[in-house]
Amino acid sequence: MSLKVLALDAATEALSVAISAETEQQIVSHFEVCPQEHSQKILPLIASLLEKDNTKLKALDVIAFGRGPGSFTGVRISVAITQGLAFSANIPVIGISTLQIMAQQAIKETGAVDVYAAIDARMSEVYFAHYRADNNGIAQLVNKEIVIKPELLELGDLNVVAVGTGFETYPQLHQSDNIQFISKITLPNAKFMLPIAESLYKKGDTVTAAQAQPVYVRDTVTWKKLPGKE
Repeated sequence: MSLKVLALDAATEALSVAISAETEQQIVSHFEVCPQEHSQKILPLIASLLEKDNTKLKALDVIAFGRGPGSFTGVRISVAITQGLAFSANIPVIGISTLQIMAQQAIKETGAVDVYAAIDARMSEVYFAHYRADNNGIAQLVNKEIVIKPELLELGDLNVVAVGTGFETYPQLHQSDNIQFISKITLPNAKFMLPIAESLYKKGDTVTAAQAQPVYVRDTVTWKKLPGKE
């Protein structure tokens, strides 16, 4: 019996849900861009896909959620829905970076080894991270996720593919010959959370519903702007 994973993400303009299966062709998933509609759509969508997959919530092994970075409201929706479902079914959860999700899609669809992922963070900044495929084809973080002004980002001369709304909004970031922008991958898709979640689950990297945490990336920067807050 294969691992049964429910993956969901509402951290950006996109809303996506996927349920794992023994073969890729059997994966039940949904992806749509629907800004401001996540809170109304996500629970009916999850219920619909579980029914389509003939899977009960309590039969899941784990729930994977997009932990950010992204919009503050969207990230909170991902976390809150995950906690509610996981509490009711008494199952563990796994938080996965939205940047890692896009990098995983790029690795899967292009065969890339190195991927730059960037999400438009508004305020003339981007959330950025560098990911590299491991021996199992899973995107692994190189260094750390950051929020930065595009003009301050030093991308170097490594041959990479680039994904995300950050590169779409700031095309100057991928003008170099060594950076190939994949224009069809601009937002995270929960379907590509599944292999990451399976890898983390096998390593025991799960937490309880109560321990599910968002990762805003920007929050420490915001606090530092307030006197006495670090």
